[in-house]
Amino acid sequence: MAAKSTLPLQRLVRLENFGHSIDRPAYLYRPTHASQINDLFTLAEKTGSQIALRGAGRSYGDAALAGGGIVLDFQRMNRILDWNPETGIITVEPGVTIEQLWRYIIEDGWWSPVMPGTMFPTIGGCLGANIHGKNNWRQGTLGEHVISFTALLPNGEEKVCTPTRNKDLFYGIISGMGLLGVFTSITLQMKKIYSGDLEVDAWAEPNLERMLRATDEHKEEDYIVGWVDTTVGGRALGRGQMHSARYLHEGEDPQPVRTMRPMHQDLPDTIMGLVPKSMVWRFLKLGINNPGAWAGNTAKYLMNQTIGNHKRYRQSLVAFTFLLDYVPNWEYSYGRQGLIQYQSFLPFETAHDTYQEILQRSQKRGLPSYLGVMKRHRPDQFLFSHAVDGFSLALDFKVRRREHFVQLMDDLNQIVLAGNGRFYFAKDSTLTPDVVQQYLGDGTVRKFKRLKASADPAHILQSDLYRRCFGGL
Repeated sequence: MAAKSTLPLQRLVRLENFGHSIDRPAYLYRPTHASQINDLFTLAEKTGSQIALRGAGRSYGDAALAGGGIVLDFQRMNRILDWNPETGIITVEPGVTIEQLWRYIIEDGWWSPVMPGTMFPTIGGCLGANIHGKNNWRQGTLGEHVISFTALLPNGEEKVCTPTRNKDLFYGIISGMGLLGVFTSITLQMKKIYSGDLEVDAWAEPNLERMLRATDEHKEEDYIVGWVDTTVGGRALGRGQMHSARYLHEGEDPQPVRTMRPMHQDLPDTIMGLVPKSMVWRFLKLGINNPGAWAGNTAKYLMNQTIGNHKRYRQSLVAFTFLLDYVPNWEYSYGRQGLIQYQSFLPFETAHDTYQEILQRSQKRGLPSYLGVMKRHRPDQFLFSHAVDGFSLALDFKVRRREHFVQLMDDLNQIVLAGNGRFYFAKDSTLTPDVVQQYLGDGTVRKFKRLKASADPAHILQSDLYRRCFGGL
């Protein structure tokens, strides 16, 4: 502790995760240029401190927290370094956000091939977690669209990495949760589009089996996602609404210049031109309980089953992609203890029985999820891969009766492992070293240790997630 006293107290702040369920004190630094990062590595070594990397702080878990340590916030390293509107190749600093990216490229007829459900994360954070979107089966993860990146390692080296050059670092730093190195520039390939709109199809499915089947049968669409009612039981367990979408082909949009303008994409600030969206989370808070969630999910399902079934319509790319951004600060509606998102990935063969048990177990404990999102996935080559040839189910839980909640999460982890499932560090706040060892496998853990020993021999890069998940390995 004496060594750490040399860090300036004016930099000591309290940081939270996105779900406001975890907070930690840390010394916050916000570099503006890559040259400052090596100085901060040296500072950490001199003071006996560790460093965690933070983009926009959108992780649901503790990946961007470092209790008592140093946190590097990269939101000032947010410059677009190069853009070629002919080829769709762009080079950015790690603090560029998804929103900056789409606003910069869309009028030239380009879109990111992989997008998260919110536009506010940084590109560096998205690649650290190796995010997926509603099109993982078709387009893979964001890391699969990286041409190259430059990274600074805590050992003092600067590395240019591609899928063939410094290959192990390429597949390790992407997905590595900021534990091996720091992105300083990233070059990605964007996707050509001919409209700012998608053609969307929405319909209801009556139970978990049908939801999984629909997610698989429509995986050749450009996008497919299922919104699962996690509160109902019996024969209707896992029912919900499906959304599929496809890009419009060249010539299908009569006004492509208009639809690809940012003004067409901007989400409205009000509901029906009357109620400011900034106030909506306060009203949502009234329904974030077991009876309210059941009523809301039931009403939504019945409406989609009747008037909305297989309703086809055109929707802007932003409106379809970033549904989480419709209601600003929606996460505050979960109350003082916040929320935890629990996302598991199951192979095709075990998904139905495993997800059925997960939903039944959480309902039986009186701690049901209030939102479920289902996607189709494919495997990838990245070190901390979360993907399988199968499905994922992301569940939002309100944190209450914390000791009961922890026990439920432990039970769900064992259920997922029994189904040969995997987890996603960006959403995790419950895994323990034994669970991590089982799902990653001995080979992956050994490879990570070798890369860590080479790139970061002093173990400077240590987030709270690292300490929790790898502290005993």
